[in-house]
Amino acid sequence: MRVFRIFFIVILFLLLPQISFAQSNYVLPYPSGMPGSIAYKFHLIYENLSKYWHFGNFGQFEYNLKMADKYLVEAKTLFEYKQYLLGHEALKKSDSYFAKIRSSLLKAEKENKNAINKIITLKEASKKHIEVLKKIDLDTPDIFIWEPEKSSPTTLFLKKAIIESIKIRENSL
Repeated sequence: MRVFRIFFIVILFLLLPQISFAQSNYVLPYPSGMPGSIAYKFHLIYENLSKYWHFGNFGQFEYNLKMADKYLVEAKTLFEYKQYLLGHEALKKSDSYFAKIRSSLLKAEKENKNAINKIITLKEASKKHIEVLKKIDLDTPDIFIWEPEKSSPTTLFLKKAIIESIKIRENSL
């Protein structure tokens, strides 16, 4: 009887369709320092200085994609911990960096540079970003009112921000 159960379970797993949520092989980075830590302020200074190190169209492509990835992962982590204000800010930063990516590739193409590999990378990154944003959307409230102790409340339209972020990524496909 025990052998029959084991055999049944093995057959069940083999016959069930494999479910995969991954749409892209693109890998996002591990979350770096988060807002509130001492190292985060130093990291922001380093980030502002490093943008000058990445010059040229492909350099700007790499920098903007790296920053868009970083801030998307930061937003995802902050949303998971229900830090909606900081997560919303990180998502907006990710959007601003992601919006700049396509223009650097267009400039490279105008200069007759071979950007095919970069375009493929951008498409894979877009798919991965959309996948992550859809997961964030499932667990995030539509609207959040952030009420600081000594200031007036701020209303965050999180659902709208996530939808806008997805549209930005879809425009690059």
